[in-house]
Amino acid sequence: MEYADCKVFSGVALDHATNPRNHGPLKSHDGHARITGPCGDTMEFWMTVVDGHVDKVSFITDGCGSSLACGSMATTLAEGKPIEAAATLRQQDILGALGGLPPELEHCALLAANTIKAACQDYLKNRKAVCDTCGDKSCAASKRNKDESQEAFEDRRKLQSRLCRIRHKIVVLSGKGGVGKSTVAVNLAAALAKAGKRVGLLDIDIHGPSIPTMLGLEGSAVAGPDGEMHPIEVEGIKVVSIGFFLENQDHAVVWRGPMKTGVIKQFLKDVAWGELDYLIVDSPPGTGDEPLSACQLIGSLDGAVIVTTPQRVATVDVRKSITFCRLLEVPVLGVVENMSGFACPKCGQVTQILQTGGGKRIADDLRIPFLGSIPMNPKIAEAGDKGQAFIHHYSSTATSTIVMNIINPIISSCESTKQPNSIDL
Repeated sequence: MEYADCKVFSGVALDHATNPRNHGPLKSHDGHARITGPCGDTMEFWMTVVDGHVDKVSFITDGCGSSLACGSMATTLAEGKPIEAAATLRQQDILGALGGLPPELEHCALLAANTIKAACQDYLKNRKAVCDTCGDKSCAASKRNKDESQEAFEDRRKLQSRLCRIRHKIVVLSGKGGVGKSTVAVNLAAALAKAGKRVGLLDIDIHGPSIPTMLGLEGSAVAGPDGEMHPIEVEGIKVVSIGFFLENQDHAVVWRGPMKTGVIKQFLKDVAWGELDYLIVDSPPGTGDEPLSACQLIGSLDGAVIVTTPQRVATVDVRKSITFCRLLEVPVLGVVENMSGFACPKCGQVTQILQTGGGKRIADDLRIPFLGSIPMNPKIAEAGDKGQAFIHHYSSTATSTIVMNIINPIISSCESTKQPNSIDL
């Protein structure tokens, strides 16, 4: 970077040029833009939005000190503002806040204003694309259906408005119990959070909720000061489970289908999830009321991750889960083979003590992605008993690396249609 031009800067401009605020890309973002100006300098902005306000905003530039100063000031001015106000940030606003720039460098402020405006527009475009309910007349939730009561219409609108703030929704399924599906769901959520994503984890296993135990959240309450239900946040994951609502963890939940559907709908509609990159839905085994209700209520699922063990008795049921997904038109993101071999707690070497490869074989047979094999590791059980996400507390193990690698194709599949908003002027 060249800083010769900084000698004629005001004190404020010099400070922002030599100590730029919010410099560097965000791992997760709601809006993004990259613009190359007539002078050849390029600016790139990222932002996250919470409740309609710019929560975080950052930038990079390959330009000189004036570009750094303008980008830094633009992020400072935009942070905390309503998205509509941030989109109207002008060249003059940036120059005024910096105390002015030499005339030959004022174009840097225009480039910063144009780029942050484009990032705001990218966010608004993305919201519209996933059916924003705040006035878009083309939105399915903006029109009352024939024979639909006003109450049902408002209910549907509220559900849709919650879902529209969640970019990607993934359901974790298994054909049978005991395959470690909830363990996989917890660690997938933790891996996504570790990768910088904003993650929610919804436990809809009504009769056997295990997520509160696995994350050390027994006895947690979800009621917020405003009367809304708020997720419990732990290790970067927002969590909701039926287990939070049981007065006694030994009590059995004896509900029929409609009651299960009602509580799942309430978790999706009435919980203040906020802006999320991913919502992981941990479903009970099989293809019954809970997974059916979740898939139908969410509607726009990015896909399902199916968990199995290597043995034939488990892999046979994988076909049922895949058939379930195809009937509901839910994409299958892939199969995870859990408890595949045994990882020695001393040396980490994996020994194939039982049959392996069943998950990969069935994935190959049905032409769906195989995401990976997770070995049996005593530390996974130990972490769950302690109420910890294994991948966070044993991140140096080979098993943790395997789990991190599993999320890469999931992220790629979910985000492959997201292209940066890039412009050359």
